[in-house]
Amino acid sequence: MKLASLKQGRDGALVVVSRDLKRAVGAGHIAPTLQHAMDHWHEAAPRLMRVYDLLNEGAVAGETPFDARACAAPLPRAYQWADGSAYVTHVELVRRARGAEMPPSFWTDPLMYQGGSDSFIGPCDPILAEDEAWGIDFEGEVAAITDDVPMGCQADAAGGRIKLLMLVNDVSLRNLIPAELAKNFGFFQYKPASAFSPVAIPPDELGEAWHDAKVHLPLTVTYNGTRFGHPNAGEDMTFSFAQLIAHAAKTRALAAGSIIGSGTVSNRDHSVGSACIAERRTLETLEQGGARTPFMAFGDRIRIEMFDLDGRSLFGAIDQDVVRYAR
Repeated sequence: MKLASLKQGRDGALVVVSRDLKRAVGAGHIAPTLQHAMDHWHEAAPRLMRVYDLLNEGAVAGETPFDARACAAPLPRAYQWADGSAYVTHVELVRRARGAEMPPSFWTDPLMYQGGSDSFIGPCDPILAEDEAWGIDFEGEVAAITDDVPMGCQADAAGGRIKLLMLVNDVSLRNLIPAELAKNFGFFQYKPASAFSPVAIPPDELGEAWHDAKVHLPLTVTYNGTRFGHPNAGEDMTFSFAQLIAHAAKTRALAAGSIIGSGTVSNRDHSVGSACIAERRTLETLEQGGARTPFMAFGDRIRIEMFDLDGRSLFGAIDQDVVRYAR
């Protein structure tokens, strides 16, 4: 099943999208928005799945061509957006480049921050920034959408709370990090609005590529038309989505429609490339004595996509240009 939200109002209009991402049909008679579907998942999911099957069989009326450019994020706004850093080898690498040791607890206790969830941007919306000097960077990630998760939910039960998966471009403004972290109160301005893939899919849509609450497929990152990286999202993922959800729910319940991110996908094998510029700059610093790759400039383009073993796009593509923001 593939679900998307067309741009309409604050919360979009829910549509069911065909497996080949070519056709869509409205699902308003089942749920007007994806958030409504999440709130009533046990009733809505079987009905949405039936529409999906009919759409793939060419047996549903009212279908239209699917256009990712008309999409908002699957959840245009959400009750919760908590992004982890599940690829600890990535964290270790970045800290080593600046001469900082990594606490041993990072291998057993996930890093996680709570991001802004009131206004996500669509998969083809521009990345807006006032100044290139902010250090604009993309971050290719995977994210899970949960149903209601009770406080104290353990990892062995948390996997069952995952209802949908998406891709993420968790944009970072790298040069704003030092001043914010120096305040010892977390970060805020460093993280502008995130973009998500055109469609969200349930884990079973991945087949054998989904196991251990991880997505075992490469994430393809193309920057200005050139392959930048294709790290496997399942390899070197220290904390599974089940563990990340359990971490987020340790002291609070999570409402249906909460989004939990994986953090930047990264592999120990650096020959597969990177899913963010910061990692490449870190490797350049360690191997060549200094960073060579600049952060993004106005007019640059980033594309993030994932394919199944037959080469079919699973989520559609995040495909964004960097544009100067005018107040």
